[in-house]
Amino acid sequence: MNKKAVIISGGTLYEELVLQTIREEDAPCIIGVDKGVEFLYRHKIVPSYIVGDFDSLSQEIVDYYKNETHVPVREFNPVKDASDTEIAIRLAMTLGCDGMLILGATGNRVDHLWANIQTLMIPFKAGIEAVILDPMNRIRLIGGETHLKKEEAFGNYFSVFPLGGTVYELNIKGAKYPLADHTLTPYDSLCVSNQIEDDEVVIDFSSGVVILMETRDKE
Repeated sequence: MNKKAVIISGGTLYEELVLQTIREEDAPCIIGVDKGVEFLYRHKIVPSYIVGDFDSLSQEIVDYYKNETHVPVREFNPVKDASDTEIAIRLAMTLGCDGMLILGATGNRVDHLWANIQTLMIPFKAGIEAVILDPMNRIRLIGGETHLKKEEAFGNYFSVFPLGGTVYELNIKGAKYPLADHTLTPYDSLCVSNQIEDDEVVIDFSSGVVILMETRDKE
């Protein structure tokens, strides 16, 4: 049976989006991550697990889950070799989840955002799609031909960036700014804020990994 993980991380959380995502998934594995646990606690949502060093969470909430619930608690020393979100991603993989939606992975801290984007490589290498989601952004990794249908578009714009090295023979068809046989380097900003022109956009490339960001302006 397919099972998706919904990871509630410690960045900016948008109440309506989080609640809607949990409702729409069929009995997801909900993993609360550090500060994100507070959201679940306030909304009386029972997580499958909570993880983190809990340095951003009140001791009262930590004690509640430890002493008054049967929710498994994975507590880590703040001096550790992985971010709390990475720990949650690896846990979801261990539990056999075949997809992940990561909420609260964006916010004011750009360093945390970039770490979370890079961490997407861990499930990607295992063939598991993981998506960072907030009301304005949907971020995932792609490794080959990808279709973006206009009628299903997340937002008005999409951007592509290389992750981990140069991407060769990049083609973008059906977009406002098409490309053919482009070499996309880590310092290349050419592929920012493109738009879907035809019924669908097709992105393909011969080698490498691409960060695909589908975005929209704040309403």
